[in-house]
Amino acid sequence: MLKTNAKGIFSYGIGAAFYMLIIIWVYPSVAKSDALDQVLKQMPANYLKAFGFDGGMPKDLSGFLAGEYYGLLFLIILMIFSVVTASQLMVRLVDRGSMAYLLSTATSRTRIAVTQATILVIGLLIITLISMLPVLIGAKWMIDGSDINVSRFIEMNIVGFFLFFVISGYSFLFSCIFNDEKRALSLSGGLSIIFFAINIVAKLSTDFEWLKNITIFSAFQPTEIAKGTVDILPVSLALGGAGIVLYVLGVLIFRKRDLPL
Repeated sequence: MLKTNAKGIFSYGIGAAFYMLIIIWVYPSVAKSDALDQVLKQMPANYLKAFGFDGGMPKDLSGFLAGEYYGLLFLIILMIFSVVTASQLMVRLVDRGSMAYLLSTATSRTRIAVTQATILVIGLLIITLISMLPVLIGAKWMIDGSDINVSRFIEMNIVGFFLFFVISGYSFLFSCIFNDEKRALSLSGGLSIIFFAINIVAKLSTDFEWLKNITIFSAFQPTEIAKGTVDILPVSLALGGAGIVLYVLGVLIFRKRDLPL
């Protein structure tokens, strides 16, 4: 299963890493631009807050990455991966009849579900690690006197990983519940998009700030992590616990339910 999904996993990871290299490459010229900082200060405060630039141009690479990459593109890449891969690993096999062949080999349902869940989590981890490498390695030789705060950058990725551990968890759960791939995909994708949209709306207006309490994306605050104002331990533990519960539920449901012949 790892060989089967390796190409897709590394495609996401290499794409993310390439974009990170572009950000690192343009950062020195952007950081020295007073004009850009003035433009940012003239934009609506709520709009800047939504994308992590509420304090103007960040003063270090960690802050720039938090707004430019982790505030949007990172979320989109891993959201697509989590939703699509979860459906491919479970419900697609049921929908197309391939699951019957796996079960005919005397492999238990529990083992199949746990294996597929492990592949999904490993994929998330690989994409996260590959996207980190250009910063941890490339920033040293691409930027003279690199000003990145490595510990805070790693903390951003830890919380980001656990966020998508939960999102992949409920995507995996839907994939274990339904026999129809389109239904599972629409539910997991639709829920993720709704959470993402609510998070944006909550940041754009103080009138809707209460909405952050009903979206999982509010647990990931890359700009605040880059500033060192977030304790990531309780957030990571909460997200990790929620993800484990979702994956366990998915395995238990798949083990007990009736499957179409």
